[in-house]
Amino acid sequence: MSGPTRDREEWLAKRGGSASLLRPLEALYRCVSGARAVLYDRGWLPVERLDTPVVCIGNLTVGGTGKTPMVAWVCRWFLERGRRPGLLSRGYGARGDVNDEALLLERLLPGVPHVQNPDRAAGGRELEGSGVDVIVMDDGFQHRRLFRDLDCVLVDATRPWGLPSLDDEDLGLRALLPRGFLREAPEALGRAHAVVLTRTDQVAPERVERIEDELLRLAPGTAVVHARHGIRCLTRDDGVQESPDALAGRPVVLCSGIGNPSAFEATVRGLGAEVLEHRRFADHHPYTPEDLSGLAGEGRILLTTAKDAVKLEPLGIRPWVLEVEMAFERGEAVLQALLEALPVGREERMRHSFHEGLHG
Repeated sequence: MSGPTRDREEWLAKRGGSASLLRPLEALYRCVSGARAVLYDRGWLPVERLDTPVVCIGNLTVGGTGKTPMVAWVCRWFLERGRRPGLLSRGYGARGDVNDEALLLERLLPGVPHVQNPDRAAGGRELEGSGVDVIVMDDGFQHRRLFRDLDCVLVDATRPWGLPSLDDEDLGLRALLPRGFLREAPEALGRAHAVVLTRTDQVAPERVERIEDELLRLAPGTAVVHARHGIRCLTRDDGVQESPDALAGRPVVLCSGIGNPSAFEATVRGLGAEVLEHRRFADHHPYTPEDLSGLAGEGRILLTTAKDAVKLEPLGIRPWVLEVEMAFERGEAVLQALLEALPVGREERMRHSFHEGLHG
């Protein structure tokens, strides 16, 4: 249950103490981040606009808010309507040509073109050349050089500003890197077209209401959608899928290298499993066989996330996997309306002209 990641989070979450020594570095980061935002807001830094609509799925914090399930949901929404989405990401932590999130997205969205490039504008142009008619950008809210037609920002209800809360009344410390986990000030939500409040099922309704009030104060008039990580199924180590209810009353050991391991553990406990141990690693952790030494054993299920499983399987480790998907509790119709209102891109115009010519 403990580990370097958990210890660091708890250390940063406290107000005062030795963590306060990071305040000068946080102030410097805030100045640089704020100055960059002003330059973009006033048009003094260039923004490149593609001839294909761009939907950005991002957040304000480092760590997990549910971006990958959200990206998968948006791409599937387009696919169901006959569109040709393409994925654009930075390729964080990539070894060679792919990283863990790319492997997971390939598994979730087979056949959907995916370009990884720290230069999102160049990556977007590459996707345009492949014939996609809409680009879904993963984790790009702070990458403002590429114009986006829809900015969707995810906020985790269990830790809105990245760090765990000290009590039920506390929404967490609003601290920027490196004193906290915020990449930019919460006021940046004013740029968003929609805010998706994730994991709303893991906190009390009163807390959800308090967070939403704060989000609307920061971004007046912005659509706020409520979502949770719905459990699609449980994949056993032999590849057989079954109901997550199969975990009820069974001893499990967890391993995870994700942004919010506490939420993963809470989900497993909510299914009635007996969590004996949770070995936590930093987000995007490159696993080695030694990392899981002594963890699994007779009569204990080794359980992990889909994101971790794609990194463990090449090592010959086949855990049980909790498969999740984005599920909406409120505001899905608003989100769909925003997606439907996207402008028509070059590829879609060409297809429309081609069909009109056939009928003409």
